[in-house]
Amino acid sequence: MEMQASRSLAVSQQQAWEALNDPETLKACLAGCDRFEPLGDDQYAVGMAVKVGPVSAKFSGKVTLSDITPPERYRIAFEGQGGVAGFGKGEADVTLTPEPADAAGQPRCLLSYSVQAQVGGKIAQLGQRLIDGAARNMADDFFARFDTLMQQRHPRAPAAPADAGDTADLSHLPAGLADETGHIEPTVDAQAWEHDAAAGVATPLDAAPATEAEERSRRAIPLWCWGLAIVVVLGAGWLLSRY
Repeated sequence: MEMQASRSLAVSQQQAWEALNDPETLKACLAGCDRFEPLGDDQYAVGMAVKVGPVSAKFSGKVTLSDITPPERYRIAFEGQGGVAGFGKGEADVTLTPEPADAAGQPRCLLSYSVQAQVGGKIAQLGQRLIDGAARNMADDFFARFDTLMQQRHPRAPAAPADAGDTADLSHLPAGLADETGHIEPTVDAQAWEHDAAAGVATPLDAAPATEAEERSRRAIPLWCWGLAIVVVLGAGWLLSRY
């Protein structure tokens, strides 16, 4: 199984690196994980419950970090046993790249990862599509939890409000639309129009009210519509009479 993806994180590269190397953070972000303990020499003991389709199992295994280049990248090697459910092992390359700051000037970074893994036992019999789907769902869930946790630890400062002393350039607006404070006043044209939605006719507001006969004529279905309807009905009757 191979999987590659990247995620934009609303934290700095250093903040993301520290979190990805913190066992408690990883444990909190891995659904079903009840154990993520350091063993020394960049190794960790991991225990977590996994469900793939109809197969559920408790996996116990080990995670080893290598090729560590703080705060840019590392490689994760993992292996786990789930009893009769099967086993899993593989490697993942994780890279953190700084991104341009957001509109509020807050730092961001891009997390990219590529995974190569093998599974065996009952899980392998479920089919590649089901296994890939479960793996992607687990990755999506991990990063949703990770992003939420990072926002709690490193809340974003609100965007700075616009300076009250700054006023917009209103020189392009017609006279009378804005006062000296920049407040825009609604104006009404000398000849306002209302739209008759039923008839699709624009009528001046100051025009004399239409008579009842004119109103019926304006709302009446056009003559060509009646002619078209008659042709369709006659044609349909002729076709039906042939069968």
